[in-house]
Amino acid sequence: MSTTTEIRASLRGADGGSKGDITLPGLFGEKPREHLVYEVVHMQQASRRAGTHATKTRGFVSGGGAKPWRQKGTGRARSGSNRSPIWAGGATVFGPQPRDYSYRVPAKARRVALRSVLADRQRNGALTVVDRIELAEPKTKRVVEMLGALGLSGSVLIISKDENIALERAARNLKSVKVLRSAGVNVYDVLKHQHVLLTQEAVQALAERLEK
Repeated sequence: MSTTTEIRASLRGADGGSKGDITLPGLFGEKPREHLVYEVVHMQQASRRAGTHATKTRGFVSGGGAKPWRQKGTGRARSGSNRSPIWAGGATVFGPQPRDYSYRVPAKARRVALRSVLADRQRNGALTVVDRIELAEPKTKRVVEMLGALGLSGSVLIISKDENIALERAARNLKSVKVLRSAGVNVYDVLKHQHVLLTQEAVQALAERLEK
């Protein structure tokens, strides 16, 4: 279970100015859960595998209809097909076939793992909370200006409570920036980015989602 200790954090404006302090919910005090984090990341990566790899078994290799030579009298080992797995150009035995790699980790474990990585970002000073993000226009340069004002360099995960079309359009040209809604925040994306930027509403939405 997450701790109940509340944590104070600075609240900033999108222009980089200070808006005072806020109290973060208890999920940001979750202790490290390395094993759960590993299991959830492994699950997410497995679910993203296409699983379309395939090798040809004897049923799929062309040719091999005629027996290469008669059964007896040649002095050679008997053989029934030139597409046997022991022949060059033959079939593959026990090779990979299309399959689904996905599996599920329990929902409670996924919530705990997400709390753990968010808390880790908070402890390491890699989590920034702003009062709101309202771009004057959906242009990439506005996102760059905002991140510069907040002093965020490198990869940044921006989390908003609900759909923010202007922000999503403006950030999609930045390879190191990703925008997610609070309902779609996951362990893999939090770990993949150096900084996490949340709106004040997104913090409350995450608390409602993760503190069940």
